[in-house]
Amino acid sequence: VQLQASGGGLVQAGASLRLSCVASGRTFSSYATSWFRQAPGKEREFVARISRSGQNTYYRDSVKGRFTISRDNAKNTVYLQMNSLNPEDTAVYYCAADVRYNGPNYRPTDYEYWGQGTLVTVSS
Repeated sequence: VQLQASGGGLVQAGASLRLSCVASGRTFSSYATSWFRQAPGKEREFVARISRSGQNTYYRDSVKGRFTISRDNAKNTVYLQMNSLNPEDTAVYYCAADVRYNGPNYRPTDYEYWGQGTLVTVSS
């Protein structure tokens, strides 16, 4: 499985971005998918997760109400719509696929496949 993340960029506080993660190499609907992020000097942290069918979603508290994760299995793509961005959202964002679990799972070490990351920079 290969994951390709895109959509990052430099924006001002309050702006929106939509990240995309395109999968290839395996039936996309076979795995739950998450977005993680890593800011300079910090640990990688969970941002949002979506189940295989897209029916269930999970978010870290600081992005609830601002970020929305969705997927289009016909296009092998997961999206992260990010609204009301603030400088604390600045990080490299990674998409990751979880083959084994479909429920909530926030541990990076449980994910088998990772995209290359896309940089989001939010200026104040």
